Amino acid sequence: MVEFALVTPLLLVLLLGVLQIALAMHVRATLTAAAAEGARVAALSGSSLSQGEQRTRDVLTESLAGGGVAGVSASRERLAGVEIVAVTVTASLPLIGLLGPTSLQVIGHAVREDS
Repeated sequence: MVEFALVTPLLLVLLLGVLQIALAMHVRATLTAAAAEGARVAALSGSSLSQGEQRTRDVLTESLAGGGVAGVSASRERLAGVEIVAVTVTASLPLIGLLGPTSLQVIGHAVREDS
């Protein structure tokens, strides 16, 4: 009985830690996928950066309910002579307490199609 009382809180803390890490990784993967989707839309021929930003917001609203998203921005860049579109998403991580980072920034890239 004593061993159970001593071990149970430790196991619960370990379990909650694993669940918290899994949730943070899920949020990061979802943000990355939404940024990449927005970059692909903005990179289409005849598309604009605002359409890519809107697509990113739509994907995030459907998947994360848009609650922790602080900002979405899109820009055109040149990398090794190739024009690319970069969509940056800034959001907060759902962490308990003051442990770990409080915000996360991910960037999705796509090669711009010729007009």
